[in-house]
Amino acid sequence: MGMECAVTGKKPAFGNQKTYRGKAKYLGGVGRKITGTSGRKFKPNLQKVKVVINGKVKTVRVAVSALRSGLVHKPIKRKLFSTPQL
Repeated sequence: MGMECAVTGKKPAFGNQKTYRGKAKYLGGVGRKITGTSGRKFKPNLQKVKVVINGKVKTVRVAVSALRSGLVHKPIKRKLFSTPQL
């Protein structure tokens, strides 16, 4: 399964982190120069949540963006009533 959203399919994406030196032109410098790049990972914000799937409650990893947009239906929380003891 790995790091993947069960609803949206989001998983880690790869990109670059750039290192700059110099002073920006609008501050009076000659401009910023890129002095190096290194790889990095953009990880999705996954949470373990109980979700209703096909009428059954399952615990799955879901991206927070899916939770906030209403793509996920959580189970109804019910109070358990105990029978009175006589």
